[in-house]
Amino acid sequence: MSEILVLYFSCHGSVANLAKAISHGVESVHGCSARVRTVPSVSADTEATQDSIPASGPPYASVSDLEECDGIIIGSPSYFGSMAAPLKYFLDQTTPQWLSGALVNKPAAAFVSSSSLHGGQETALFSMLVPLLHHGAILVGIPYTEESLSTTQSGGTPYGATHVSGQDSKSPFSDDEKKLCHALGKRVAEIASKLS
Repeated sequence: MSEILVLYFSCHGSVANLAKAISHGVESVHGCSARVRTVPSVSADTEATQDSIPASGPPYASVSDLEECDGIIIGSPSYFGSMAAPLKYFLDQTTPQWLSGALVNKPAAAFVSSSSLHGGQETALFSMLVPLLHHGAILVGIPYTEESLSTTQSGGTPYGATHVSGQDSKSPFSDDEKKLCHALGKRVAEIASKLS
């Protein structure tokens, strides 16, 4: 059984919905399951500001989740073209895993939501992929053999799954966005299964 960590920070729910769609893709692969985790908000002083157990939704992640899972998919809203501080704060605590090589050769991918089509989706994806490269993970994107990548008029890039949420964060997922989320989750799970 391969377990894929789907780790995210979500402020208004769009990234959480991406995580669910990606998890369905992971779980469409026989013998694979998604371990869905989130991270708490942080203060301006980058200290955790919420209780250690969330009131609702998935549990908060621990660095052991990264070690225990066979693949990693991380997600965030795009904040000025970069990942949100809570996710960065979590990743900044993974130096012991970097030193031990705990994530070396694990397939990894990223996903993001922004309020507008040109809201920094691709640069935000890169901001999440860079730490994964430093960890020695094998980056997984979405190939153009996925037809929706060529037809999308909303989210979706070869660098990861994306969603355009609108100014009110209430825009529904397009069919292409759903298909690309599913494809990304499925691809990471298939590669993790082959590697393990």
